[in-house]
Amino acid sequence: MKITYTARKVNLRDNFKERVEKKLAKFKKIFSDDANVFVVVTMEKNRQTVEITIRDNKMVYRAESTQPEMNDALDRVIDILTRQIRKNKTRLEKRIKTGGSLDDLTSELSASEQEEPEDEYQVVRKKQVLIKPISVDEAILEMNMINHDFFMFINAETDEVNVVYKRDDGNYGVLEPAAD
Repeated sequence: MKITYTARKVNLRDNFKERVEKKLAKFKKIFSDDANVFVVVTMEKNRQTVEITIRDNKMVYRAESTQPEMNDALDRVIDILTRQIRKNKTRLEKRIKTGGSLDDLTSELSASEQEEPEDEYQVVRKKQVLIKPISVDEAILEMNMINHDFFMFINAETDEVNVVYKRDDGNYGVLEPAAD
């Protein structure tokens, strides 16, 4: 696995990098040697945020945690990634055995909203997303793997752009286009 570190408003010490590599070593048997791991550490006031994204063979796992201590945030992120992998392990094994493929993910769909004066909106981030036809179940799986609340995809049954989203009650919803 190739690990890339990004530090924002903080200097990363070698012992922290060693700790990250030690924690990620348990994932080596799951991911290929070509896997890319992006570790982003941000310090804001008395909070430290650690974000880890693992990309391998069209799979994306992402977790983020903010804690007063950097090592505590790292431990929490590793726990989240472990749960994600465990949760999706059987689905991923089934998908690989049946010859299906997971969607190419080229983005993290996230939008930050800022308050603006009345009737004025400012787009602060724009991303392009590669999408291809997949089933609703596959879209939910991918959404869960990147740990987002929504995911845009082309529905394989209808050939239309749809969005799956996680509802407050823990269930899922699908947004389908409709004319008028």
